[in-house]
Amino acid sequence: MEKVPMTAEGYAAVEAEVKHLKTVERPRIIAAIAEARAHGDLSENAEYHAAKEQQGLTEARVAELEDKLSRADIIDISKLSGNEVKFGATVTLIDEDTEEKVKYQIVGEVEADVRANKISITSPIARALIGKSKGDSVEVSTPGGGKCYEIMAVKFA
Repeated sequence: MEKVPMTAEGYAAVEAEVKHLKTVERPRIIAAIAEARAHGDLSENAEYHAAKEQQGLTEARVAELEDKLSRADIIDISKLSGNEVKFGATVTLIDEDTEEKVKYQIVGEVEADVRANKISITSPIARALIGKSKGDSVEVSTPGGGKCYEIMAVKFA
Protein backbone atom coordinates (compact mmCIF):
# COMPACT_ATOMS: atom_id res chain seq x y z
CA MET A 1 0.00 0.00 0.00
CA GLU A 2 1.24 3.41 -0.96
CA LYS A 3 1.60 5.97 1.82
CA VAL A 4 -0.39 9.21 1.55
CA PRO A 5 1.68 12.24 2.63
CA MET A 6 -0.20 14.69 4.87
CA THR A 7 0.54 17.51 7.23
CA ALA A 8 -0.67 17.12 10.83
CA GLU A 9 -3.18 19.91 10.14
CA GLY A 10 -4.48 18.08 7.06
CA TYR A 11 -4.79 14.81 8.98
CA ALA A 12 -6.86 16.56 11.67
CA ALA A 13 -9.11 18.13 9.02
CA VAL A 14 -9.75 14.76 7.37
CA GLU A 15 -10.51 13.19 10.76
CA ALA A 16 -12.95 16.03 11.47
CA GLU A 17 -14.69 15.49 8.12
CA VAL A 18 -15.06 11.75 8.80
CA LYS A 19 -16.48 12.50 12.27
CA HIS A 20 -18.95 15.01 10.77
CA LEU A 21 -20.06 12.54 8.11
CA LYS A 22 -20.59 9.79 10.68
CA THR A 23 -22.23 11.82 13.46
CA VAL A 24 -24.21 14.44 11.52
CA GLU A 25 -24.76 13.33 7.93
CA ARG A 26 -25.46 9.62 8.53
CA PRO A 27 -28.24 10.24 11.08
CA ARG A 28 -29.75 12.97 8.85
CA ILE A 29 -29.81 10.63 5.84
CA ILE A 30 -31.23 7.75 7.89
CA ALA A 31 -34.02 10.04 9.09
CA ALA A 32 -34.72 11.15 5.49
CA ILE A 33 -34.92 7.51 4.35
CA ALA A 34 -37.29 6.65 7.20
CA GLU A 35 -39.49 9.64 6.39
CA ALA A 36 -39.56 8.76 2.69
CA ARG A 37 -40.44 5.12 3.52
CA ALA A 38 -43.41 6.34 5.53
CA HIS A 39 -44.83 7.91 2.37
CA GLY A 40 -45.59 4.47 0.95
CA ASP A 41 -44.74 2.99 -2.47
CA LEU A 42 -40.93 3.01 -2.78
CA SER A 43 -40.80 2.28 -6.53
CA GLU A 44 -41.94 5.79 -7.47
CA ASN A 45 -40.75 7.64 -4.39
CA ALA A 46 -38.22 10.26 -5.55
CA GLU A 47 -37.41 11.35 -1.97
CA TYR A 48 -36.51 7.77 -1.05
CA HIS A 49 -34.28 7.29 -4.09
CA ALA A 50 -32.55 10.66 -3.53
CA ALA A 51 -31.90 9.82 0.14
CA LYS A 52 -30.54 6.36 -0.78
CA GLU A 53 -28.25 7.94 -3.39
CA GLN A 54 -27.03 10.47 -0.82
CA GLN A 55 -26.40 7.60 1.60
CA GLY A 56 -24.29 5.80 -1.01
CA LEU A 57 -22.24 8.92 -1.75
CA THR A 58 -21.69 9.60 1.96
CA GLU A 59 -20.62 6.02 2.70
CA ALA A 60 -18.24 6.09 -0.28
CA ARG A 61 -16.70 9.35 0.98
CA VAL A 62 -16.29 7.91 4.50
CA ALA A 63 -14.59 4.79 3.09
CA GLU A 64 -12.28 6.88 0.89
CA LEU A 65 -11.25 9.18 3.74
CA GLU A 66 -10.76 6.32 6.22
CA ASP A 67 -8.55 4.57 3.65
CA LYS A 68 -6.41 7.69 3.26
CA LEU A 69 -6.17 8.09 7.06
CA SER A 70 -5.06 4.48 7.44
CA ARG A 71 -2.29 5.04 4.87
CA ALA A 72 -1.33 8.54 6.07
CA ASP A 73 2.31 9.46 6.37
CA ILE A 74 2.09 12.47 8.67
CA ILE A 75 4.92 14.89 8.05
CA ASP A 76 5.63 17.41 10.80
CA ILE A 77 6.57 20.54 8.89
CA SER A 78 7.72 22.31 12.04
CA LYS A 79 10.76 19.98 11.99
CA LEU A 80 11.62 20.75 8.35
CA SER A 81 14.04 23.44 7.27
CA GLY A 82 16.31 24.41 4.43
CA ASN A 83 16.30 26.45 1.28
CA GLU A 84 15.10 23.71 -1.04
CA VAL A 85 11.41 23.29 -1.93
CA LYS A 86 9.94 20.04 -0.59
CA PHE A 87 6.69 18.77 0.92
CA GLY A 88 5.29 21.21 3.48
CA ALA A 89 7.18 24.23 2.16
CA THR A 90 5.45 27.56 1.75
CA VAL A 91 6.81 29.05 -1.44
CA THR A 92 6.50 32.67 -2.54
CA LEU A 93 6.60 33.04 -6.32
CA ILE A 94 6.57 35.93 -8.77
CA ASP A 95 5.03 35.40 -12.19
CA GLU A 96 7.79 36.56 -14.54
CA ASP A 97 5.25 37.83 -17.12
CA THR A 98 2.77 39.73 -14.91
CA GLU A 99 4.97 40.42 -11.85
CA GLU A 100 2.08 39.01 -9.77
CA LYS A 101 3.13 37.55 -6.41
CA VAL A 102 1.59 34.27 -5.18
CA LYS A 103 2.25 32.12 -2.15
CA TYR A 104 1.54 28.37 -2.01
CA GLN A 105 2.03 25.67 0.58
CA ILE A 106 2.78 22.23 -0.84
CA VAL A 107 0.55 19.65 0.88
CA GLY A 108 -0.93 16.20 0.29
CA GLU A 109 -3.67 15.57 -2.27
CA VAL A 110 -6.41 15.16 0.33
CA GLU A 111 -5.79 18.56 1.93
CA ALA A 112 -5.14 20.58 -1.23
CA ASP A 113 -7.32 23.69 -1.53
CA VAL A 114 -6.31 26.32 -4.08
CA ARG A 115 -8.59 28.93 -2.45
CA ALA A 116 -6.50 28.53 0.73
CA ASN A 117 -3.26 28.58 -1.34
CA LYS A 118 -2.55 24.92 -0.57
CA ILE A 119 -1.50 22.95 -3.64
CA SER A 120 -1.14 19.20 -4.00
CA ILE A 121 2.33 17.66 -4.13
CA THR A 122 1.16 16.05 -7.41
CA SER A 123 0.09 19.32 -9.08
CA PRO A 124 2.12 20.58 -12.06
CA ILE A 125 3.30 23.65 -10.13
CA ALA A 126 4.45 21.64 -7.10
CA ARG A 127 6.20 19.04 -9.25
CA ALA A 128 8.09 21.83 -11.04
CA LEU A 129 9.06 23.47 -7.72
CA ILE A 130 10.32 20.38 -5.85
CA GLY A 131 14.09 20.48 -5.43
CA LYS A 132 14.44 24.12 -6.49
CA SER A 133 15.71 26.97 -4.28
CA LYS A 134 15.22 30.70 -3.74
CA GLY A 135 16.22 32.65 -6.85
CA ASP A 136 15.55 29.76 -9.28
CA SER A 137 13.25 30.22 -12.26
CA VAL A 138 10.68 27.54 -12.89
CA GLU A 139 8.66 26.86 -16.02
CA VAL A 140 5.29 25.24 -15.47
CA SER A 141 2.97 23.76 -18.09
CA THR A 142 -0.58 24.76 -17.22
CA PRO A 143 -3.87 24.19 -19.05
CA GLY A 144 -3.71 27.88 -20.05
CA GLY A 145 -0.18 27.53 -21.46
CA GLY A 146 3.32 27.77 -20.05
CA LYS A 147 4.07 30.04 -17.08
CA CYS A 148 7.42 31.12 -15.71
CA TYR A 149 7.87 31.83 -12.01
CA GLU A 150 10.81 32.99 -9.94
CA ILE A 151 11.08 31.58 -6.42
CA MET A 152 11.28 34.53 -3.99
CA ALA A 153 11.17 32.63 -0.67
CA VAL A 154 10.98 29.12 0.76
CA LYS A 155 9.70 28.77 4.33
CA PHE A 156 8.63 26.00 6.65
CA ALA A 157 6.06 27.14 9.22
